[in-house]
Amino acid sequence: MHVTLEAKKFLVVLVGAVLGAVAMNFFLIPANVYASGFTGMAQLLSSLLKEFTPFHLSTGILLFILNIPVTILGWMKVGRSFTIYSFVSVFLTSFFLEVIPVVELSPDILLNAVFGGVIAAVGVGLTLKYGASTGGMDIIAMILSRLKDRPVGTYFFIMNSIIIISAGFLYGWEKSLYTLVTLYVTTRVIDAIHTRHEKLTAMIITKRTQELKDAIHAKLVRGITTVPAKGAFSVEDKEMLIIVISRYELYELEHTIKEVDPQAFTNIVQTTGVFGFFRKD
Repeated sequence: MHVTLEAKKFLVVLVGAVLGAVAMNFFLIPANVYASGFTGMAQLLSSLLKEFTPFHLSTGILLFILNIPVTILGWMKVGRSFTIYSFVSVFLTSFFLEVIPVVELSPDILLNAVFGGVIAAVGVGLTLKYGASTGGMDIIAMILSRLKDRPVGTYFFIMNSIIIISAGFLYGWEKSLYTLVTLYVTTRVIDAIHTRHEKLTAMIITKRTQELKDAIHAKLVRGITTVPAKGAFSVEDKEMLIIVISRYELYELEHTIKEVDPQAFTNIVQTTGVFGFFRKD
């Protein structure tokens, strides 16, 4: 069972990497439109090296190089399983960026910006949904949120702003606006597949309270509040478990609930703020 899960997770990471590379090499790179995060930063550095130096490094190689120090930091601060899958995702993306040729499928910049953003976002969303990440800013965001327990959207915004402004200086402000379209599309699609919010609240209605509490505590070090509940239609006595988690723990929680009580009703909502103790380590 565990082996099958790991194989499924690896397969999803593989598919996510292929989709990311396809989005870059068939849509974004030919159109000089930038992706978000570390992939966009690798694109930007590759363009700068090509324009202003006699050296040239591809986006795939630069993406891999940029992620090496982040992976080491993640290994020490975040956790081995999460970091290993994130590194595998980065390695596979870099590999496919090198293997898949850069081909312009359409001269229309808007089509490239939209389709590139959508395909890349599907890859990222699937990877996040199965408890891994695409490395780079995801690992940095997780470390910062644990150290400071503050929203990390600012750091994403700063990095993406640098990418957008640089695209304007390098290729004209029209290209930077198309880059903004790509970033917007990417964010919306990822939100549709998997929430990007830093903290989430899960409300789980179950009849197997103790079993579920034990199983969740075995996987996650999070506090759980129980509230008595009664089904309005069935008039059955149940309990509602309330737990606040980070988005990186969502996959683990979903899997645990399905394993212990497939009949449980779970509602996941965005948490805009937490007051009081919330474990950051």
